[in-house]
Amino acid sequence: MNILETNKTESMEACVTRVWFDKEHIFVQLQNGKNISAPIKQFPRLFNGTDEQRNQYELWNDGKWIHWESLDEDLSAEGFLQNQQQLISRS
Repeated sequence: MNILETNKTESMEACVTRVWFDKEHIFVQLQNGKNISAPIKQFPRLFNGTDEQRNQYELWNDGKWIHWESLDEDLSAEGFLQNQQQLISRS
């Protein structure tokens, strides 16, 4: 299996188990134990939210979606993983 096939398989199976933040990044832990991150500035609603609002998330559809009710924000695990892969390919 090559890297593209691995990334496609990983993306199809992406399920989030945990979400956390530091001052500049959002981090997610996937069901397979892998941690990935992205700059929080890429998500304006999260960037402009308070720590309390960011930490009030729900995992929907067995971790395939992350939902923040008070921020009216939803991220898919697959989309987050694809975004992270695009950041790597730009480096």
